[in-house]
Amino acid sequence: MSAGHALNPTAALEGGDDAVLPFAVEALDLRGRAVRLGPSIDTILRRHGYPDAVARLIGEAAALTALLGASLKLEGRFQLQTKTDGPVGMLVVDFEAPDRLRATARFESEAVAALGAKARAPELMGRGHLAMTIDQGATQSRYQGVVPLDGQGLEEAAHQYFRQSEQIPTLVRLAVAEQMEAGESRWRAGGLLVQFLPTSPDRLRQADLPPGDAPEGHDILTGQPAEDDAWTEARSLVGTIQDHELIDPAVSSERLLYRLFHERGVRVFEPQGLVERCRCSQERVMGMIRSFSPQERHDMIADDGSIAITCEFCSRRYVLDPAAVEREIAAAS
Repeated sequence: MSAGHALNPTAALEGGDDAVLPFAVEALDLRGRAVRLGPSIDTILRRHGYPDAVARLIGEAAALTALLGASLKLEGRFQLQTKTDGPVGMLVVDFEAPDRLRATARFESEAVAALGAKARAPELMGRGHLAMTIDQGATQSRYQGVVPLDGQGLEEAAHQYFRQSEQIPTLVRLAVAEQMEAGESRWRAGGLLVQFLPTSPDRLRQADLPPGDAPEGHDILTGQPAEDDAWTEARSLVGTIQDHELIDPAVSSERLLYRLFHERGVRVFEPQGLVERCRCSQERVMGMIRSFSPQERHDMIADDGSIAITCEFCSRRYVLDPAAVEREIAAAS
């Protein structure tokens, strides 16, 4: 990471949509990222015409995925996926380094409608699990962290993930809204991730230390470690964020970070752009079809004599000639 530059009131006017902005507050031992999603999330949501409640849930998941996936520098893939018993039974968001984002959801229309347009994430997802998968290619091991979903939203699920998997004090804020821009309604999403990463190991006290006789620096009643003053201050500052500050196009990520941390000094680094782009292709579709048995491929033939595959992410439709498919499979055998 480059040295970055310190924010001042003029620099705080910078920034734009569809970008992740890394930052650091050295005085508080903080590192983090801010994300703004504009045209990319609007394209994802309008392509499928999701109900408003489902659209907000996908927007939150996309913002969270961008915040976490942006840690992959040159190559690799980060995927967030939920599988639950709620009206939104499955949610998948892919981030492919360095900048590609896509998302989709499966849901029960009637159950979502019964909850209403203002239904929140816990109602929509219900109980199940959230999996976060990091795949950095054939040369490195694939990693997956799983968090149970038991009536909490994505912010709390992310906090739980970092408590149990990374053991790094972490705060996540997410927001999604539909706003009027230039006379048109557009979806926007945003988020902030802040982590406490002190250089001194003694300051990185974890809440899972043995609760026996409370050692020095621990609460005598709970046996839990006393929270570091810097992290307490950071939590307090992040707690002042209003949802509109994460999505308002007039409030850049730089402006928000300056408001939060200017008294302590905040340094920002090169922003990372994001684009809505699917991974599907004719080659990938053929690879998927080859995995089916001859009978299964035969059963896929429609009344018009073709095999039609529609991508769940981008809705692109692939129409294939069954005879040509079989010839290609035979030639590859």
